[in-house]
Amino acid sequence: MPKKYNIVILGGGTAGWMCANLMQHRFNNEQFDITLIESPDIGIIGVGEGSTPQLKVFFDTLGINEQEWMPKCNATFKNGISFEDWSTQKSYASYFHPFPSMPDRQTAAGFLVNCLSRRNGHAVSPHPDQFFLSAFLAKQQISPKTRAGFPITLNYGYHFDSGLLGEFLRQHAIINGVSHRQAKVKNVKTHQDGSIASLLCEQGDEINGDFFVDCSGFSGLLLQKTLGVNFCSFKDNLFNDAAVAIPTPSQGNIECQTRSLAMPSGWRWQIPLTNRIGNGYVYSSEYIDSATAEQQLREKLGLLDSDNQAKHLKMRVGQVEKHWYKNCVAIGLAQGFIEPLEATALHLVQDTIENFISAFQAGGFSNQYQTEFNQRISARFEGIRDYIVCHYKTNSRQDSRYWIDNRENTHISETLKGILDCWDKGGDLTEEINRQKIAAYYPAVSWHCLLAGVGRFPPIGVTKVATHEVNIDEIKHFISQCSKGFISHKQALMFD
Repeated sequence: MPKKYNIVILGGGTAGWMCANLMQHRFNNEQFDITLIESPDIGIIGVGEGSTPQLKVFFDTLGINEQEWMPKCNATFKNGISFEDWSTQKSYASYFHPFPSMPDRQTAAGFLVNCLSRRNGHAVSPHPDQFFLSAFLAKQQISPKTRAGFPITLNYGYHFDSGLLGEFLRQHAIINGVSHRQAKVKNVKTHQDGSIASLLCEQGDEINGDFFVDCSGFSGLLLQKTLGVNFCSFKDNLFNDAAVAIPTPSQGNIECQTRSLAMPSGWRWQIPLTNRIGNGYVYSSEYIDSATAEQQLREKLGLLDSDNQAKHLKMRVGQVEKHWYKNCVAIGLAQGFIEPLEATALHLVQDTIENFISAFQAGGFSNQYQTEFNQRISARFEGIRDYIVCHYKTNSRQDSRYWIDNRENTHISETLKGILDCWDKGGDLTEEINRQKIAAYYPAVSWHCLLAGVGRFPPIGVTKVATHEVNIDEIKHFISQCSKGFISHKQALMFD
């Protein structure tokens, strides 16, 4: 290793600054110089304002507590996601997808039993909302934070202002030794072997590096445009390629869940922050134009005659063929994007960074484990994609060509085909997920929540397979008693 190993990160935003912070935390400052180049002319896309529980691990790793970052980013707590109007099945107009947590060990088994019984034609109740503490808390506007001394804990995510989060992470990284350069890159120089040598800026500066991180967004300036790595589109699986966002003022009580509500040509999000509500419509431009999408969103929000400014976004859904090639790794939108339905964008960013750091260190800061790393990250993208595709594949709406085409789409993976076949035939879905080795992406309980949540069941009485009796009243009582150990969302946000 050279006396000083220079790592250059191109692009800021949440992805770039997450990368800078984690690398600075993990690498020895005496051996590494980390420089982040950020163009003042390129804005932050900021499609996502929600996270999975993995973001808490990120802050815990850096030693940053919630009192320090959440108020500065207008952040709130997130118990999970409610899906509304994706199904037209009776009693299944909505369902809640929780983050699997400790209390679920007491209730999820009964949920899985009822799902299996109902799939085999028995008249039992398998709706997921009655089996999970997080769903109960979300409906009661109770946070996932416990009272002092309460022994039960929950996994939870956050809602936040992505622009403010990027600014917070920038300040934290700079304080801890990351160099920040404001410049616009106009050209990239390469070595004879094709690897990247330096970045040439419009101001005339040349920034040399030993290793480069591409956080340049959808442009993919380094990995794709310079090194020629191909992009693999998911458009055959996931139709949505655009979004329009319009914020509205906060309205009193702040919810602690993300809401995903079906629309004629996609779905809209509702994300509560402390100062406003984030609203957006994710749609397919093959079925609706941007003006109509904005009008439909304004109608739902009651803003047809308002001057609330709308922000239109284009999305390229898919992933690069190789996430790490030569002396460059792509992070964030430069490596790929899966639409924001399950708020996985930052989860993938974090997972990619952490896996890269581990592989890079294990290989003595060489490309020794590049192939294994690429296989691991590509598989994660595909695993998350399949789970999201399943939402569309299992919809039962008949009101538009968009929803019908999604349901009838045959361009789905063998993995997803196997899961749906197992479910529909009343097989052991947990065993199927373990057989396919995909539980690391979404566990069996999440797949059960999705498929049961949309009411994908046969008519009652089609088989006579024996069933176990689950006492739902006992489960509801257990959940109700557990909820008394958690504080209200309003109280949880009082950090002073």
